[in-house]
Amino acid sequence: MALPKIFHVRQKLDATRLDDVPGAVQRELAVLDLGRTVKPGETVAITAGSRGIAEIVTILSGIASHLKALGAKPFLVPSMGSHGGATAEGQRAVLERLGITPASVGCELRATMDVVEVARTAAGVPVVVDRYAHEAEHVFVCNRVKPHTIFSGANESGLAKMLLIGLGNHAGAVAYHRAIQAQDWETILREVGALAVARGKVVGGLGIVENGREECALVAGVKPADFLRRDAELLVTAKRFLAKLPFDDVDLLIVDEMGKDVSGSGMDTNVIGRKRWPHAAAPGETPRVLRIYVRGLTPKSGGNATGIGLAEFTTERLAAAIDWPATNANALTSGFPRRAALPIRFAADREALDVALSTIGLRAPEAARILRIRNTLDLERVSCSEAYLAEARTRADLQVLDAPAALRFDASGNLPAL
Repeated sequence: MALPKIFHVRQKLDATRLDDVPGAVQRELAVLDLGRTVKPGETVAITAGSRGIAEIVTILSGIASHLKALGAKPFLVPSMGSHGGATAEGQRAVLERLGITPASVGCELRATMDVVEVARTAAGVPVVVDRYAHEAEHVFVCNRVKPHTIFSGANESGLAKMLLIGLGNHAGAVAYHRAIQAQDWETILREVGALAVARGKVVGGLGIVENGREECALVAGVKPADFLRRDAELLVTAKRFLAKLPFDDVDLLIVDEMGKDVSGSGMDTNVIGRKRWPHAAAPGETPRVLRIYVRGLTPKSGGNATGIGLAEFTTERLAAAIDWPATNANALTSGFPRRAALPIRFAADREALDVALSTIGLRAPEAARILRIRNTLDLERVSCSEAYLAEARTRADLQVLDAPAALRFDASGNLPAL
């Protein structure tokens, strides 16, 4: 099958960034005046999530050092719902792959799947908290604020969500995702979040927003009573910074790697355009991607391939790297089991592309609109098929880097690394 020629563009993404992350962390923590509440000798549980957040080790170590300067005894608690196979050992391993260890952060790490129920909402939804966090005198919440991969609203993924899905461990993630079948996400977030703050000893939070280059753009110290309000404000900024595909209509999107360290859904649905429907864009949603071919799983994902079901095609090597117990636990807990469904698999890229392009309709394969990215976080440099060249040359936000050239494959029929 004839394939289109490929050229490359560099997107001009928002480059707002913090040049002094440690200093910014300390300034934001100082505004919270934690010493008014946290007394010498008291323990403080700091949340540590499973996402690949820029500067996360620097940020967590800054929080720990600030608390130690107050005479407190901080420690980390894995706060990631059902990730890591829903086991304490698995969650420790997730943090280690992200570089988050007692040595790197400067404080102890305590991991358990045990939870304590501290309240129930009017609808009967249990509010549960990690046992170690519950036993501490205080809890400090740290998380990135960004668009959620499933839910839409004023509050999506941020500090408030960490109170529920993060600190609730596997039991909380199961309870809240079940509740979503009967209530909307924002109601659950608002009601459970308020009770978790009131009963969960939360002393403050630090929200993180990244720019389009995966760099730390800002950090914000937030008082517990302001979690929802500041989450909403920071989400507006995060959406403005969010990197996207350079074109809205795509016949085939090639994603070199997916993983839980990239996105909660392996591939960010805010980027691939499948937030509401698993294999198509919903009305009014962009981009409109007809087919997705995902080639690999990130090592830091630890075999968790939740989100693989968003693609139509994948590789045998990705399938072989999947840890099915971890993937199944995550997908079932989320309430979206289809996201763990395995697509059609191929031994080599050339075969996969030939089959994928045979399914795009009346458009000739050599005229297909193809984009290729490393992952849904790394979108500054994008491979594009020749069908986009005329438009790319007119766009002020795109720099055309080279002339179109034929795709190259190695002796096994696989594409070279980007």
